[in-house]
Amino acid sequence: MAAALELLALRGQEGVTLREITESARVNVAAVSYHFGSLKTLCDSAIEHALERYLDAQIQALGSLDSTSTLQELAAAFARPMVHAFAAGGQDLATIRTVARVGIDPPQGWERLAGKFEQARRDAVRVLAARLPGVDEQELVFRTRCAAGLLNWLALAPIGAELAVKSAEDIERQLVPVVAGAFHGYP
Repeated sequence: MAAALELLALRGQEGVTLREITESARVNVAAVSYHFGSLKTLCDSAIEHALERYLDAQIQALGSLDSTSTLQELAAAFARPMVHAFAAGGQDLATIRTVARVGIDPPQGWERLAGKFEQARRDAVRVLAARLPGVDEQELVFRTRCAAGLLNWLALAPIGAELAVKSAEDIERQLVPVVAGAFHGYP
């Protein structure tokens, strides 16, 4: 799964072959067929694993916030899994890049994680509602989805490579105000 995740992060599901994955993992095709049944099942498993790790980290970060939290604190918590992945590199960055790819083109099975997506959104909107009392919930959900889209884009765009060579503190210093701005919107 680690080899599949790495290749998925680079090229997406349509850009990988079973042979590439098995060569990278140094296993034979029969082992993958035995454990997963097919390339699609292996990729789906790797994607679900990546999404679940990301969502769990985001839910944990957002869960520590309350109605007194600022937009900056919300933005920092919301972006924390991304900041950590950029700073750590390796498998963490591959996970976040895979999450970004599937955020753009969701795979089948996405519904299984709907509860976790909803929890993260609910936690973010709870803080936003306290900070922006005049903005309706539908608009707050939209802003949350825009902030998530911004983070996904960063993971895949060339600017993501620029961020990946910085420290976590520098990434957070640059990224948090941008995400907070997406949450705040235009007055």
